[in-house]
Amino acid sequence: MRKRKITKSRGRRLRKGNCLLAAFVFLLPLLIVFYVLTALLWPALRDVPLIRELNEYAAHKPDRLFDIRVPENYVPLYKEAADEFGIPWTLLAAHHRVETRFSTMDPLVSPAGAEGHMQFMPCTWVGWSHPSCTGLGKGDIPEKVKTDPEAIRSYGGYGLDADGDGKADPFSLADSIYSAASYLAQNGAAEGELEQAIFLYNHSDRYVEDVMSFYRDYEQRAVEYSGK
Repeated sequence: MRKRKITKSRGRRLRKGNCLLAAFVFLLPLLIVFYVLTALLWPALRDVPLIRELNEYAAHKPDRLFDIRVPENYVPLYKEAADEFGIPWTLLAAHHRVETRFSTMDPLVSPAGAEGHMQFMPCTWVGWSHPSCTGLGKGDIPEKVKTDPEAIRSYGGYGLDADGDGKADPFSLADSIYSAASYLAQNGAAEGELEQAIFLYNHSDRYVEDVMSFYRDYEQRAVEYSGK
């Protein structure tokens, strides 16, 4: 009797194993075909609204789970600067979110040398005609020159004195936001070429995707800030 039970048990295990193997052999070609078709059709599929939204959600899943809201006290400044230069205020908010997580990054200086609330390279802030400006744009610009509106105008930079204190300071929130608005407007955002302007702000396709993702999100929720 014991031998019969052992034999039956082994037989059941063998049949189960054979079924799993058969299922794997059957499904493997289907999975390969699905993968190949997805890879070939992805450029078209990713523009389908539902898939694009899911893709954007997945790309920012940690951010959306913990959802860093646009600080309400910044919204009036975004709107003032955006109105001044004819761009969406939500675009400024998206840039601010990506660049320094709404100025919560400490310090407000990147390893590459970008400075301030909106992470301008010194040569972009002061102007690329400054004699020290080469390469990525870190330069060797004296602090006095870096915040001098007259010097910035003479070198063709984007830095602005928005708060009227006589300095164009990338570490001043108002100066930085207005300067970013000016830069984006002059590089296409005022004409609706948002992705072009974003790419010129930071030459990275992933950066463009990140900013546009937050921009769309803030556009959808703009009514929450309509009274601000």
